Amino acid sequence: MGLSRPHKVANGFSPRWVFLFCIASFFLGVFVVHRFWGVPDPVEETDEEVSIDKVQSKTSQPIVNCEKKEPSLQADILSQLSQTHDVIMTLDKTISSLEVQLATARASKADNNEGSPMVTELGIENLKERPKVFFVMGIITAFSSRKRRDSIRETWMPRGEDLRKLEVEKGIIIRFVIGHSATPGGVLDRAVDAEEAQHKDFLRLNHIEGYRELSSKTQIYFSTAVAKWDADFFIKVDDDVHINLGMVGSTLARHRSKPRVYIGCMKSGPVFVQKEEKYHEPEYWKFGEEGNKYFRHATGQIYGISKDLAIYISVNRPILHRYANEDVSLGSWFIGLDVEHIDDKSLCCSTPLDCEWKAEAGNPCGASFDWSCSGICKSVERMEEVHQRCGEGEEAIWHTSF
Repeated sequence: MGLSRPHKVANGFSPRWVFLFCIASFFLGVFVVHRFWGVPDPVEETDEEVSIDKVQSKTSQPIVNCEKKEPSLQADILSQLSQTHDVIMTLDKTISSLEVQLATARASKADNNEGSPMVTELGIENLKERPKVFFVMGIITAFSSRKRRDSIRETWMPRGEDLRKLEVEKGIIIRFVIGHSATPGGVLDRAVDAEEAQHKDFLRLNHIEGYRELSSKTQIYFSTAVAKWDADFFIKVDDDVHINLGMVGSTLARHRSKPRVYIGCMKSGPVFVQKEEKYHEPEYWKFGEEGNKYFRHATGQIYGISKDLAIYISVNRPILHRYANEDVSLGSWFIGLDVEHIDDKSLCCSTPLDCEWKAEAGNPCGASFDWSCSGICKSVERMEEVHQRCGEGEEAIWHTSF
């Protein structure tokens, strides 16, 4: 669970800024007291008598020249204010860093029991140490998609010991992502529990499954994953898409040094106004007149975000707006942020010809699917065929260096 927004006090400022203002006032007050009411330096006394000429000489000179000292006084004040500003900025950065750590701990506790903070005998919550990995790939799936999951396990996704080996040697985590049914402990949940016991390749979310809840599920997935693994990237994939893991890893590795990356096949599709349309947007009026398009965002079949963006989603989850379409929702969360949008067409090759030609040329695609079906058409029956024609080779992932 992310942090709630700071409460406003009566004068309209948040408690944090009231606190920082008080600190600034304190430093300025100390300076003023020292400058105007400080104790004068002691004068060294001598046994010699002060001559009348010296006294007259001193009294004949002006005591204070305010005009000459005023610029110096202003410079001193500006210097003190500058130092105070630096202190405030340092404190603000420290508070922001603590907020991120706290939000990550809260997300871990709320969304994933396995990654929850451990409570010691002293009652202090310590966030369980997260494994450092390259990327986490979450395959979004549903209760009715058992055959789709099996088609993936039988083609591009390693199983059993190979899945564990992939985590240890390559730092790549792959999990099917699913929540719970509306009736906890029912037949649907028991079926997934049995499948998990067999394959050990699920990430269960604190989320009630439903088609209209995909935007919420996406938020919870990123919040749960970032609380469980310290990864450079977090990827979302649909369960009817073919993936070449070596190519995906090589693509991400090129952007590893960048702090805020949003990568996928960027598009700007039409905003559907009519209720009978499949991808109807109830809030179409927010995007202008009828016939307008959405802002640029990655297509929902596959996209990846860097760690900082996953943390951002986790921290701000309660206030991130969810539109009807999950890919539009994710794109909207990054509008206005300093995020690099990377349009990579190797993550949206069509099947079979496009991905097959590129594989034969020695440049296989990272991801392949059919635009007409928003995934591989009849993926259960065709995933093996696509894998044979468009795959990078069974050993490619093990020989690829990141």
